[in-house]
Amino acid sequence: MSGLRVPVEIPASRMAPMEDRIHHIKHQGKPVIVIDFSHCEPNQLLAIVDEVQGQIAKHKSNSVLTLADFTGAHVDKAVAARIKEALVFDRPYVKRSAWVGIESLPKVFYENFKTFSQRDFPVFSTREEALDWLVGEE
Repeated sequence: MSGLRVPVEIPASRMAPMEDRIHHIKHQGKPVIVIDFSHCEPNQLLAIVDEVQGQIAKHKSNSVLTLADFTGAHVDKAVAARIKEALVFDRPYVKRSAWVGIESLPKVFYENFKTFSQRDFPVFSTREEALDWLVGEE
């Protein structure tokens, strides 16, 4: 069957540690959480979503700037459902979000994320463009 993807279980020893996937950086003096979903399989994505949701919830209301990179990520239905939930829970804390690398993300998932969470996720070609927009004036 063409187009069928068999889930691949990635041993924990081969998964990038969370500190390699969730970065707290400063861009033009402003703190930004960079969430690196790039080239992840579903089990890795679920772990990252759980971790980042906990980190964002520790911040003050309407204070967090996030950049999510989905380049080459394999988002399946289960991952999409979990991301939708996290986006709703994170909404009170997030001031602005920007995304890059959504070419591998099915358009229906992206649209559902926006509709379900009642948030906007502007898409940029590069991380640098996204970071500049995040820290720019609203």
